[in-house]
Amino acid sequence: MDEVIQVTQWLSSITPRKKAKLFFFTTHADAPSPMVGSNDVDTHEETQLPLATTVALHNFKNIDEFLKKKVNTFSCYNVIENEITKTDYEYLRFYSACKYLDVVPPFLDLEKISAIQNKFEMTDEERDYRLLLDSADLVLEKVCDSLKPAGVSQMWTALRKDRNLIRGVKTIDIIGFFVDPNPTGIKECLFFFIVRFLQKADKINRVNTNRLERLIAQCDESSSCEEGKTIDFIIDSLRFYPTELYPFGFCLIMCVIEGRDGAMQEIEKTMEISRHLGMITHTEKNPTKETIELVKKELMKPKHQFYSSFTCWFMSHGDSNSMVLADGETIEREWFLTSFPDISTFQLKPKVFFMVSCRGANKFSLKGDEFEGQSATCDYYDIGSALIRNRMLDITDSVRDISYVQPMMDTLVAYSTILDHLSGRANTHGSIYVDRACVLMSENISRGRSLTEILEHLSQDLHEILQETMDEDRIVYKQACHYDSFFRKTLKLPYTRHPKEDVHSAPQ
Repeated sequence: MDEVIQVTQWLSSITPRKKAKLFFFTTHADAPSPMVGSNDVDTHEETQLPLATTVALHNFKNIDEFLKKKVNTFSCYNVIENEITKTDYEYLRFYSACKYLDVVPPFLDLEKISAIQNKFEMTDEERDYRLLLDSADLVLEKVCDSLKPAGVSQMWTALRKDRNLIRGVKTIDIIGFFVDPNPTGIKECLFFFIVRFLQKADKINRVNTNRLERLIAQCDESSSCEEGKTIDFIIDSLRFYPTELYPFGFCLIMCVIEGRDGAMQEIEKTMEISRHLGMITHTEKNPTKETIELVKKELMKPKHQFYSSFTCWFMSHGDSNSMVLADGETIEREWFLTSFPDISTFQLKPKVFFMVSCRGANKFSLKGDEFEGQSATCDYYDIGSALIRNRMLDITDSVRDISYVQPMMDTLVAYSTILDHLSGRANTHGSIYVDRACVLMSENISRGRSLTEILEHLSQDLHEILQETMDEDRIVYKQACHYDSFFRKTLKLPYTRHPKEDVHSAPQ
C-alpha cells in the first residue's frame, strides 16, 4: 500500500483528543541539548502555531500536517552509528507517545527504534517505552483531564489579562480572547498551548509550576472541574515531583564490603526495595575513587535524561567528614554530595542520597542494669487565610526567575546517624538503618506516603531500638538519624510497582 495512503488512514483512526495529546508529547519542552542536529532556532512556530490555529479554526489540519511531517522524517531517516542526533531523541519520544496512546503506526520501523536505543546504550530494562515518556508531561495530561472545557477557558481568560506576559505574542492573537473549547479535542489543544507558552516564556518548568497553579486557582470550581475533582486536588497534583510511570527512577548502590559484617545483606535489601519501587538499579561493590569517577561519567550519558529521579545508597565506614573506600582511601562526604547533584541529566529532578556510615565515635549511651543484654545488634535481630496575605510582601513576576538553579536544589540527603556519632550494625544483617528504611518503604508503597514522611517515621523507629557496641565494653546505646532537604516539591512513593515489560529486542 502506498505510504501516503497508510499515513492518511492512520491519522483518520486517531481521535481529536489523542491527536492533541500526541502533538503535546511529541513537542516535549525539555529536549536535551546540546545535541547533534539541534540549534538555537526558536521552535515557537513548530510547537505553538498548530495548537493556536486548531483552537481558532476548530480544525486539526495543521496538527495532522505536523504529524505527517514527523512520520515522513522518520521514514527517510538513516540511523547513524555512534552519533546521537535530535532526530534520534524525537523518534524515541514519538514512538513512546504512540505506544502510550495506543496509536502506533503499523508502518513505523521498529528496527530503527532498536538501532537508536543501541546508540543510547540502553539495557534491556531501559528499552521499556515508559522510560521514554516525560513524567512531567504525563502529570500535565492528568491536570487537563481533570478540567472541563469551561475550566480551561477560564484559565485562558486569566492568562489574557496578564498583558505584560502576552504582549507581542502573535499566537495569542490568533486564538483571540473568547474561545469555544467544547468541540472534541479543542479543550486539550488550548490547555497544551497554555502550558507550552508558559514553558517557552520561562514561567514554568517541571519543578516550578506556581504560575500555572495560579491560573487554575482563578477557575470557578463548580463549572471547571470534572466529576470527583476539585481545584485543590488539581493544584495539589502539581506539587509533587513528577514520577508517573515505570521506572520510578535510577538507583545507584555503592557498598564497601571489606571489613563490614552484613554488607551483602545491605546490598540485597537495597536492591530488593529499589526494584519493588520500580527503579532500574546499578550496584558497585567495593567502590574506589576511580569507580566513583567512572559512575559519574556514566550518569552523564544522554540516556539518563529519560529518568525522572535519582537515588544513591552509599554504605561504608566513615568519620565526621569522610568515608572509607574499599582500598583504604577516603573521600570527603561533602565532595561526594556536591558532585553528583550537579550532573546535568538529573537537573530539575529529585535526587536522594542515603549516606550510611559512622560520622564519629560518640554514642548516646544508656546506663542501668535494665539495659544490659538488650540491643538490636545481636544475631537474633531480623527484618521483622486572604487577610493575612494582604498584609504580606507583594512578590511580583518581575522579580521571579526559574532559569538559574543552585546545583543542590531538588536534592535530599539522608544520614544514618548524626554528626560525630556511630552508625550501628547487626552482626550478620549489616546496617540497622538500611534494614528499617527498606522495611518502612516497602510497607508504605500503596499508602500514598511521601519520602519525607517515611524518613520521619524512620527517625522515630530507629531511635526506639537499643543497640550494643561490638567491643568488650558492650555499651548499650541509641542511634539518631536525620536528613537535609533542598526539595522544592514533594516526592511520593509509587502506589504500585509497575512491572517491567518484556523488551529484549525491538519494542512491540
